[in-house]
Amino acid sequence: LQLVESGGDLVQPGRSLRLSCVATGLGAYAFAIAWFRQSPGKEREGVACMSSDDGRTKYLEGVKGRFTIARDNRKTIYYLDMNDLRPEDSGIYYCAVGTILILDERFYDYWGQGTQVIVSS
Repeated sequence: LQLVESGGDLVQPGRSLRLSCVATGLGAYAFAIAWFRQSPGKEREGVACMSSDDGRTKYLEGVKGRFTIARDNRKTIYYLDMNDLRPEDSGIYYCAVGTILILDERFYDYWGQGTQVIVSS
């Protein structure tokens, strides 16, 4: 199983950004895929997750209404659409695959290398 993120960039506050996670080797079993982020000096936190079978989603409270997790029709590319970005959204964003729909990194076994988002004027 391999996860490769892309799309990180330097953007101004209030702007939007789309992150992508290409997943290969997922297999036919149900799983959860999530986006986590880590800022300097802070613990890694779950931002959004989606269930592969029924598409249920969960979001970190601070990003609700601004971020959306989505996927392509083949369920091989997972996106994180981020709107109205704020400086506190800055960090390295990782996608991860696990078995439970939860925003807790302990339940995720496979991780990508991350892509950096900087929100600054």
